[in-house]
Formats: sequence, C-alpha cells, structure tokens
Amino acid sequence: MLQVRIHGRGGQGVVTAAELLSLAGFIEGRHAMAFPSFGSERMGAPVVANCRIDVARIATYEPVEEPDAVIVADPTLLHSVDVFGGLVNGGLVLLNTSRRPAQLGLSGARWPIITVPATELALRHTGRPLPNSALLGAFAGLCAEKALAWPGAGVVSLRAVELALDERFARVVGSANAAAAREGFEVVRKFSSAEQAEPARA
Repeated sequence: MLQVRIHGRGGQGVVTAAELLSLAGFIEGRHAMAFPSFGSERMGAPVVANCRIDVARIATYEPVEEPDAVIVADPTLLHSVDVFGGLVNGGLVLLNTSRRPAQLGLSGARWPIITVPATELALRHTGRPLPNSALLGAFAGLCAEKALAWPGAGVVSLRAVELALDERFARVVGSANAAAAREGFEVVRKFSSAEQAEPARA
C-alpha cells in the first residue's frame, strides 16, 4: 500500500490534491481513498490531507501516520509543523519551492527531498498560485523515476494525473492544470535523483 500525506495551508488545494491523487489511483485500476485529517480550516491555517493507494481493498480509514511520501505545498510549514513525522525509511519528500533544500536549513541523512517550483508553474499555466496540479505531475515523475527505489514506483502515471484533472475540472481549466502537471513532471524527470535530491533532517 502506498501512503501519502500532503501538508499545506487552507486555500492551497491540499484536500483537492489528495482527492485527485486518489482519482489517479482509480484510473490506474487500483483501490484508493483520500480524506483530510480534520475538518475545513480557515484560509492560511495548516491543513493535512491523506491518500492511500493499493492493489487490494483498503480497510483502514485512519490518518496516515507512517507515510511513504510527504508532499509539502508550503515551505513555510517546515519549521512550524512536523511534516516529516512518521515518514518511513525509504520514503521521500516532495517540496514546493524554487530553493535548494540546504537553503531551507534541511540537512542530515535520512530522506531525499525533491524540490519543484510548483507555485511558479501554476502561475505560468493557470494564472493562480495553486500548486497542487504541478505537485501531482511532479509526484507522477517520482513514480516513474527508476533511480528511486521506493514504494511509489510505477503506481501513478502522468497520464492518470492528466485524466484526473480533466475529470475534475472544466475543459479549459483542466487543460491549464494538466499543462502545469506536465511541467512539474518534466522538472523531476530532467534531473537525476542524485542531482535533485538532498537528505532531510530527522
């Protein structure tokens, strides 16, 4: 079972991102579920959403406490929320930022951190600062990255993400979000894991 936890702030589309990732899992022919860890929060407040994808029926509805991957939509949460809490050995972090992990004070030797300027990509393609589509495209890129030996390998494709976006949004909006997802995918695929990933501090 692939378990993903998504951190962000109210208004950034975190819950929608989990739902879209779940839908992409369904499109791939797997069982999937998505849900927030708690109810609707005010704009700007920290928000957590969860997603599970498996080949078998998913019987647990508890929040994801030991994620295989953590997606962080807002880097300002790094030093105020335990976004790495419970992250398994062999897991990874996908972080929305144009800065390098070392510039954010993240050093150590436990998990790789992959950075993607998702907000910038969203603004370029959709005109709105909502990073979720670009992050999902980047996540699909990680699933396709053979150099990363992790539980998400091969689980979600870029095509499934694009179809999920098309199904969720109107045609024009879905097309713009799919373009952001494709560029997020290419950002991850352009660099090898050795060039792009740096370890996180426990």
